[in-house]
Amino acid sequence: MVFYNYNGKPIAYCEDKEKIYLFSGEPVAYFHNEYVYDYDGNELGWFRNGWIRDLNGACVFFTEDAIGGMVKPVREVLPVKGVKWVAPVKSVREVPQVKAIDQLSWSRLSNEAFFRQK
Repeated sequence: MVFYNYNGKPIAYCEDKEKIYLFSGEPVAYFHNEYVYDYDGNELGWFRNGWIRDLNGACVFFTEDAIGGMVKPVREVLPVKGVKWVAPVKSVREVPQVKAIDQLSWSRLSNEAFFRQK
């Protein structure tokens, strides 16, 4: 599963339905249920219907199979994947926030900054 930003640029991917990697091979986040967390345990957003949304409900990334949400831009060609780094140990997760209403707008974090926001 590849995650594309607001320009259709591939930013990250997930091959095991859990860990999210940048194309450099760096592990940056993981899924727990439908929530997205960084390895320090910070809640970053959630994943539903092929969309990763930020904590305000704005669209951050879409997958090829995403439904609803914003109009999806044309997807760029995938870059070559770097060698995967070993994933860090997961810290204790924050308690998930109440989800915001899904917005029909792009998040200002629709790039690698989403994974480095805290």
